[in-house]
Amino acid sequence: MSLDVRSAKLLDLVDSEAQVEQIGTGCVFTEGPIWNAEGDFLLFSDIPANQMKKWSPDSGITTFRQPSGKSNGLTYDKQKHLIACEHANRRVSRTEPDGTVTTIASHYEGKKLNSPNDVVVKSDGNIYFTDPPYGLTAMYGEEGGQELDFQGVYRLSGQELTLLVEDFDRPNGLCFSPDESILYIDDTARMHVRAFDVQPDGTLANGRIFAEEEGENGVPDGMKVDQQGNVYLTGPDGIWIFDPAGTHLGVIQVPEVTANLGWGEDDWKTLFITATSSIYRIQLKVSGIPVP
Repeated sequence: MSLDVRSAKLLDLVDSEAQVEQIGTGCVFTEGPIWNAEGDFLLFSDIPANQMKKWSPDSGITTFRQPSGKSNGLTYDKQKHLIACEHANRRVSRTEPDGTVTTIASHYEGKKLNSPNDVVVKSDGNIYFTDPPYGLTAMYGEEGGQELDFQGVYRLSGQELTLLVEDFDRPNGLCFSPDESILYIDDTARMHVRAFDVQPDGTLANGRIFAEEEGENGVPDGMKVDQQGNVYLTGPDGIWIFDPAGTHLGVIQVPEVTANLGWGEDDWKTLFITATSSIYRIQLKVSGIPVP
């Protein structure tokens, strides 16, 4: 592994000798990694295979759910229910304690969502997700027409679905700053990340460009923050890291094209990376934001 160091601050986050380790392979297109702290395993999506898969240190990669609705982004809510963006079913789902999978968002103003893509849960329990049309194809979802004439970002509060932003081209990964005062959302087609101030009522204001990427072999897709507020974003050649001011610190180079990432293991300092056919991990010096 090599680091593309743009600032010496990068070495405060990643040891110069740290290695990107491939821990599993043989998938089609991996996405949505989320760590299950109780079970000590990583859950992730293999979208074209229509599977959720599980990686554990003892068993490696096994099938967790099939069919998965060609799930993409995954997370857990405050009650530790699995929340999934399902491309093929054009919905956000919740897995109940008895294993039943329930639809919690599928339409906006009577029209089908495009294909919910990535999702994050705020500390108040509200669910925020992006809705580009990537899943309206046979490989990554189901062929179908787009009923909405925009690509939105939404908040689900109880059963109330609110459209927050509609001027994205391809909204994709999203994450909150550590204090949840800022929501970062990337636009894959435009190769940039926008930052929004989170208002007291949970809506968004003051959208502005936070960071931009350039190059080939990757695009802005999955995104996470660490406890210091640094932003980790998939992109050309690996994981791009930006400080809270949007300064590009450098790139953790990954052998395959990266799609998403997530924190895990006991100290939440391990960064898991979904990259094309494989799963990778790297140990960092700082902790990420734990999920329930």
